[in-house]
Amino acid sequence: MLQTENIYLFLIILPVVSFLYSSVGHGGASGYLALMALFSFAPESMKPTALLLNIFVAGISFYYYFKAGHFNKKLFISFALASIPMAYLGGTLEVDASLYKKILAILLIFAILKMLNVFGKESNNIKPIKLWQGLIFGGFIGFFSGLIGIGGGIILTPIILLLHWGKMKEAAAVSALFIWVNSVAALVGQISSDVSIEKGTFILVAIALIGGILGGYYGSKKINNQRLRYILAFVLIIACAKLIFT
Repeated sequence: MLQTENIYLFLIILPVVSFLYSSVGHGGASGYLALMALFSFAPESMKPTALLLNIFVAGISFYYYFKAGHFNKKLFISFALASIPMAYLGGTLEVDASLYKKILAILLIFAILKMLNVFGKESNNIKPIKLWQGLIFGGFIGFFSGLIGIGGGIILTPIILLLHWGKMKEAAAVSALFIWVNSVAALVGQISSDVSIEKGTFILVAIALIGGILGGYYGSKKINNQRLRYILAFVLIIACAKLIFT
């Protein structure tokens, strides 16, 4: 993995990605997968690498958002009950490389829209979520999270905001823990299917944690840097195009 061409440029961009994702309560798997696609990482290493990075960065992000008092336990449980077993199931499955790229490209669109603040508006008219709604959305997101190697936050956060189930930082806190449990479940599913984690991945974890710690702290307390988020959205658009047309 660390022998990849232009690996040093990848290592420079990685903490920037983790910073921006962590600042909005995400682990960053969609961004990591996009970067790995741009830098031509081996397909078999991408999914477990993204999940492991997700676990650490989302965990840090959740810590800061929880500490700041933004976590809604009931909202989280509504989604997590179905998402955890479905994420495990998705993690045990292998997808054809061509189909994997197309599904990832579609999911990256959610990340791009999030970074462009398309889903950035919150409502004061918060509605209580019904358990059946959480089970349906949680199960669906969890399965595709495990299948592709993301935590599902890029899908869950827009849904919470669009359906008025929570405010911005509340959605970020719930999404952070949602990402963490799904990533753990999916990685366990991967390991049970004899997928191994390369030693070099832990070097990436250490580097990503630098951005994750800073992003979680500033995101839970201060205004995010919108200009950097636009730059990341541009990078994701390039990666999305590469996945679709190559």
